[in-house]
Amino acid sequence: MEPITLVVLDMAGTTVADDGLVERAFAEAASEVLGTEGFAERLDYVRATMGESKISVFRHLSGGDEGVARRANAAFETAYARLVDAGHCAPVPGAREAIERLRGEGRTVVLTTGFARTTQDAILAALGWDDGPADLALCPADAGGRGRPYPDMILTALLRTHAADGVGGIAVAGDTAYDILSGRRAGAPVVAGVLTGAHDAEALRAAGATAVLDSVAQLPDLIAAYEAGAGAGGP
Repeated sequence: MEPITLVVLDMAGTTVADDGLVERAFAEAASEVLGTEGFAERLDYVRATMGESKISVFRHLSGGDEGVARRANAAFETAYARLVDAGHCAPVPGAREAIERLRGEGRTVVLTTGFARTTQDAILAALGWDDGPADLALCPADAGGRGRPYPDMILTALLRTHAADGVGGIAVAGDTAYDILSGRRAGAPVVAGVLTGAHDAEALRAAGATAVLDSVAQLPDLIAAYEAGAGAGGP
């Protein structure tokens, strides 16, 4: 068993309180670009695919029309950024402290998102996190364009930071089934679901979570227990 030296954390719903912002921004984008017909079914799809790259979601909702998908994604990103600028953005309680503890223990921490780079940067700036507390922040474009449930951002974090000798030294945490799937596909031995975001414990466990935590604030203790030989299990 390798020590955990690289920790990859989702943003919205995991380290950043979502407070319904994704759904509110989607409603604006749908009204502007996709129209209101079938809105309830589209919203259900957005909820089910929380954590996925947003452009991928809009490609599905537009029936594969790339132009429509890009316009809808741009409208979504604009709406989300406006909500962030209006002050509707805050860290999950204990998230910053957890990141600082992990880094204090000598671990590298990388934040990942399904948003575009401009929106990710706006969130980090609103939190005062653009110069920390994490070592690096990645979006799907940084990993060749594929977001979750693919493992690409996690593997890119490993390649960019050289923080672990292999995937056995990675821990992943997120609030959606897609976060969990990407962690399992990357081969991380610790893949924790957190209950501060989109999906419940049943969905997280069904996706393969090795532990389900009330919040990311509990992750440092989970990693410590794993390294002590107690495994990656949890409540």
